[in-house]
Amino acid sequence: MSRKILATSGGFIQRKTTGGHEPGGLMLKALELTGKERPRVTFIMTASGDDSAYLATMYSAMSRVPCDVDHLSLFMMPNHNPADLIGKSDIVWVGGGSVVNLLAVWRAHGLDAIMHDAWDQGTILAGVSAGSICWHVGGPTDSFGKELRPALDGLALLPYGNGVHYDSEAQRRPLVHDLVHKELLPLTYATDDRIGILYENTEAVAVYSDHEIDPITGPAAYRVEKVGNEVVETRMPVGKIEL
Repeated sequence: MSRKILATSGGFIQRKTTGGHEPGGLMLKALELTGKERPRVTFIMTASGDDSAYLATMYSAMSRVPCDVDHLSLFMMPNHNPADLIGKSDIVWVGGGSVVNLLAVWRAHGLDAIMHDAWDQGTILAGVSAGSICWHVGGPTDSFGKELRPALDGLALLPYGNGVHYDSEAQRRPLVHDLVHKELLPLTYATDDRIGILYENTEAVAVYSDHEIDPITGPAAYRVEKVGNEVVETRMPVGKIEL
């Protein structure tokens, strides 16, 4: 069984006519990857402190999609047995916020081991921003304040660094390059807004987007690695990754 992670800087887009949000191409891809007509989707919003408005937005966004939606809250106490809920999920989608707080709370509740087991059993692990970094070794985060700092204690299901919001927040790219150059992060994959990378087992295999984009000039994903004493960044457009 191929283990899959979809690590993104997107996932949901605004509805053009009725307001609110709807699944973008990245969330739709996650649903497709399950191979099921009615997937079971679990939202986990630990990184935002289980913000109720954020959670309500996600439920509303999924209301027109053929799937069964639930969520795991950990504040003030778990609303489900975490292992039971995650174990029966087809997709776990992790929202954005503080990846540092997310990792601390998850480890306190044993979700680090639970997520590893779910991944091994074929659950699609996915998410945006903090919900992308968490699956990797680590990456730049604003968890500590407006000046970005590295978080280096991710779950490391994927043996890479991770950069999110690569095109929309000016501190992100230079800090990724600096961390890779100093070898505080290993080879690192980054995503512009509205872009996600699909990993099969631990191999980055494809780049997807929330909506149609120009493959030449539009947002993309990137591979950042140290070669000799230089940092080399390789752009990866939407489509199958061929490096």
